Amino acid sequence: MATETTELTVSPNLAGVPRVDFVEDVDDFMKKPENDTAETVLKRQEELHNKFKFMEYNLNLKKTRLKNQIPDIKSSLDIVKHLMIKKDNTEPMNTSFLLSDNVYAKAVIPPTDKVCLWLGANVMLEYEISEADDVLMKNLDAAKKSLVQVEDDLLYIRDQMTTLEVNMARVYNWDVKRRQAEKSNKS
Repeated sequence: MATETTELTVSPNLAGVPRVDFVEDVDDFMKKPENDTAETVLKRQEELHNKFKFMEYNLNLKKTRLKNQIPDIKSSLDIVKHLMIKKDNTEPMNTSFLLSDNVYAKAVIPPTDKVCLWLGANVMLEYEISEADDVLMKNLDAAKKSLVQVEDDLLYIRDQMTTLEVNMARVYNWDVKRRQAEKSNKS
């Protein structure tokens, strides 16, 4: 029966997360030239586990950022759509807008066919209303796709971490049994 004992291969996902294969036969796995002692194998596996934890942390940050960004984009899109409707109206529109957290200011907006959008990094650009609608739709679509990809990557990382943790336990248990056998052979 052939068993997979390769510890790492390149994964097919876009995030470049390494793939961890289940170590079926620990004896065969430990006979490989790069696996001289259980301690070195466990140390290497622990380093990989820490890398997975770091990747998971960064992906969770990205997921949180995207989950906050999507409602903001939707809100901006709703405002742009409202401005498109009011564009032909000759009367100014009264509104309140957010200055900072929980601080609003009143504004009177004359009919317009232009709108300014924050692009990030302290950059704001003026767009025609229809262009702004297109830009926001593309940004919303990209953010939703990115969120789906991040969630898929997180699931993949969790699967790899589980496999790695099982492998670590199997190698550790193999080493305990080996030491007990050596100890009983000395007695």
